[in-house]
Amino acid sequence: MDILEKIVENKRRELLLREEFTPIPQAGKKRRSLREALLRSESGIIAEFKRKSPSRGWIHENISPEDVVPLYEKGGAAALSILTDGDFFGGQLDYIARMRPLVDIPILRKDFIIDPLQIDDAFAAGADAVLLIAACLKREECALLTKKAHSKGLEVLLEVHSSKELDYIQEDTDVVGVNNRNLGTFVTDVENSFAMAPLIKGRFRALGVSRPVMISESGISSPETVRQLRKEGFRGFLMGENFMKREDPGKALKEFITSLQ
Repeated sequence: MDILEKIVENKRRELLLREEFTPIPQAGKKRRSLREALLRSESGIIAEFKRKSPSRGWIHENISPEDVVPLYEKGGAAALSILTDGDFFGGQLDYIARMRPLVDIPILRKDFIIDPLQIDDAFAAGADAVLLIAACLKREECALLTKKAHSKGLEVLLEVHSSKELDYIQEDTDVVGVNNRNLGTFVTDVENSFAMAPLIKGRFRALGVSRPVMISESGISSPETVRQLRKEGFRGFLMGENFMKREDPGKALKEFITSLQ
């Protein structure tokens, strides 16, 4: 059993024990568009709050979202990604609810979503978008979860890793992310984004979509890589470890964005 299979199996156990999520009073009122934020942004950086990962263990154990997320916005992030998986990534859904009143840019709930109840929880917490991972879902499941998210006013970041998953992309796909990390082995190679970019653009052309929004995820550590990815048509760059491993993630983000200018 690879790492992704272990995570999904654990997620199914969590859902069996799930209690209804109760949001804080401010959550869930205003929705912000991840897609439009990336189209407007000069940096395109989606800054991630991630305390732990299966490959590295604890990255920044003794830090709270209040210490980081507002500084991400001040530092120029286009959007935020907050990991809500607890066992493997050290997150919790309450992080989104706590951050929603403190920031005014889109928040992505990053988790391994396999059930519509998780979308209800994301909505209740105040998220603006949810991650759907093609490798976790059958095509029909992904389509149903996308429809569910849209019915709640949430956008979907559809994550693909290989050409075998191109047919998950449909006309109603809001944003497509290329994961440079193999979710089975957790080995990262940013070249995957460069290889997938023309295939994704071709898929959108076949669907008659003229303005696709693509995100490169994981393994991005240098401004030059961002510049090269921009030339290939990417508008978003999801970065977590590069900032979270630093003593001051907010300062690290600000310095990175400054270096892009």
